[in-house]
Amino acid sequence: MITFSNKTNITPMHIRETSISGLIEFTPRIFEDERGLFFESFNSASFEQYGLPTNFVQDNQSFSKKGVVRGLHFQNAPFAQGKLVRVISGRVLDVAVDIRPESPTFGKYEVFELTGERNNMAYIPEGFAHGFAALEDSIFSYKCTNVYNKQSESGILWNDPSLNIDWGVANPIVSEKDLLLPTFKSLFSKQDL
Repeated sequence: MITFSNKTNITPMHIRETSISGLIEFTPRIFEDERGLFFESFNSASFEQYGLPTNFVQDNQSFSKKGVVRGLHFQNAPFAQGKLVRVISGRVLDVAVDIRPESPTFGKYEVFELTGERNNMAYIPEGFAHGFAALEDSIFSYKCTNVYNKQSESGILWNDPSLNIDWGVANPIVSEKDLLLPTFKSLFSKQDL
């Protein structure tokens, strides 16, 4: 675990680097007292210090009932998106799959449990498919480095047998659109990202 230094008045934040390059979990320092709590959910100086993007151009928010699975989604270049994801309230199992063909971890994934109580978040760079399962009714928020573009959107089947992701929900609620997404193998045998 790394702690951001406080050289430039940056509020300390812990980061956990994962086994997949570029995929990082952040846990902010939370200040609590009798009034409630305060924390920084984003600080551009902190991101710059670690060479991460600070040019977020779109914020999105969704509400998902317990048991909903969304994903695995991504956008192709030139509209690929990096995302800073967090849960405002509730608890989700967040999944990021490396879809960078040149990466040594191509086809591998990382799972984060994001909660409104911990206020932890994950940075998911371009080149990842992303999805999550709501383990409770949850409000999910994410900052994107690029705007949404319908023609560039794509995805991988949420229950792809080759990925074998344990989403942590017994009877998932999945959109019709997500049920029709291709498998990882069929998608990457046809197209070059």
